[in-house]
Amino acid sequence: MLSMSGMAPFFDSRITWPRQIEALGGCVLSRLPKWVEYGAFLLALIAGSVNAVALIGFQHQAVSHLSGTATLIGSALLNPIPGTLLHLIGILLSFLFGSALSGFMLTGTSLKLGRLYDVLLIIEAALLLIAMYFLLNNHTSGHYFASAACGLQNALATTYSGAVVRTTHLTGIFTDLGIMLGGALQGKPMDKRRAFLLLIIVTGFIFGGSIGTWLFHQFSFYALSVPAGLCVFLAILYRLYSSRLMRSVEPV
Repeated sequence: MLSMSGMAPFFDSRITWPRQIEALGGCVLSRLPKWVEYGAFLLALIAGSVNAVALIGFQHQAVSHLSGTATLIGSALLNPIPGTLLHLIGILLSFLFGSALSGFMLTGTSLKLGRLYDVLLIIEAALLLIAMYFLLNNHTSGHYFASAACGLQNALATTYSGAVVRTTHLTGIFTDLGIMLGGALQGKPMDKRRAFLLLIIVTGFIFGGSIGTWLFHQFSFYALSVPAGLCVFLAILYRLYSSRLMRSVEPV
């Protein structure tokens, strides 16, 4: 097993993800640094808590994923109520906007320390706080900011994990786990590190749902300040870790 110090050159901010895969013999998830697992858990916890607040406080309207929203839009087309239809479309477009912002600022799909993940996490925190402000003042526009925050986070996770892992919904996670289980039943070896990472995300999302529910019942929409604070905490940790690791690989 490689130590973190031995792995540091593979995760140099100047080395992009495809070259890291080659350097590690193609073992992608089995050689990911531990910070990816910690970050995935916390991001899933954030998304789970935001979605719990949405489901309870937004009239059962989820914001961390769009399948239900798209279905509601289809239903609303048969019995069109302009205000409701426009609101649902606004949630969908807000998620799209958040994802586009993340994709624009990261400018690539390779895992690379030193990119603006911390800045995007701060933006996500700001979006959640803006959503909280509007919702506390009975403005449904807060739904759009919460949806944009989730879209931004989902694109962030997709980008740093090579489009393998997303943290704002679990459909793909359970699909991957099911495929891995089916392969194991055929006698194929299971990537235990990947399975562990996926289970970490599931656990984080469910735990976040419990936290979000409890916070909403105690503090109403002020509950969104907790995931916002976690975004800031993650941004600081990422910046400190990234800076330390980049210094460790600088030529003497």
